[in-house]
Amino acid sequence: MTRQRPYPSDLSDACWELTGPALTARRAERRGKGPDIGHPPQHDLRRIMDAIPYADRTGIPWRYLPHDFAPWETVYGYLAAWQKDGLLDQLNGVLRQLVPQAEGRDAEPSACVLDTQRVKTSPNAPATGQGIDAGKKIAGRKRHIGVGTLGLLLAVRATAASVSDNAGGIHLLSRIATANPQVTKAWTDSGYHTKAIDHGARPGIDVEVVRRDPAAKGFKVIPRRWVAEPTFGWLMHHRRLARDYETHPHRSEAIIRLAMIDPISRRLTRESTLN
Repeated sequence: MTRQRPYPSDLSDACWELTGPALTARRAERRGKGPDIGHPPQHDLRRIMDAIPYADRTGIPWRYLPHDFAPWETVYGYLAAWQKDGLLDQLNGVLRQLVPQAEGRDAEPSACVLDTQRVKTSPNAPATGQGIDAGKKIAGRKRHIGVGTLGLLLAVRATAASVSDNAGGIHLLSRIATANPQVTKAWTDSGYHTKAIDHGARPGIDVEVVRRDPAAKGFKVIPRRWVAEPTFGWLMHHRRLARDYETHPHRSEAIIRLAMIDPISRRLTRESTLN
């Protein structure tokens, strides 16, 4: 479906060819189950997919979606279903493998970088899902990410800001070891201590802490660890991620996975990334 005046966040035909088949197959599968069995879809799936990046890019509340999209309840319902089914994680993984393949490299990474980002939350986030990071003096949530050497997402965990890097790192290492058994090396900062290092050793991941040179002054690129910084930069292009607006942490993880699908798709289709 082509609109005469598409929004800048709308998927191009080339990007839809990458993401559409998986989403279409998932909807066809769901039509055979539950109360909607036998009923034709009421809304165009591509327009539903366009609506989610629109809200993500602009940062608007779901209820403020323009009326030329499907009803916001429908759009949010699809996002919730895709998150619950793990579809966004699967789609992210499939697209991520295509990037190194297109560059003549192995599809699966052999090393990763772990890092965290603290963000403030909106008033609608329950107090039980928030916390205070004593070191950074930030009240809100913390995003724990694991990325490959190309900066593409391998695992993500959203927690209260009070959760330690160590605890988040243990979760990431478990996820990465299960989904990406080829990974044997992980670089981290000094927030990851003995427990994370010992946990990574169990599935054969050598966790190395890369420390900043104490003699260095001003901004210095830290070897290995810098790979995660462009990833956080890509996320900050999405206004919904400039602050954590989601009620539940697992929905925050879904928005992050969705945000990462955008630069991957554009990289594969050689389209410029929106700012």
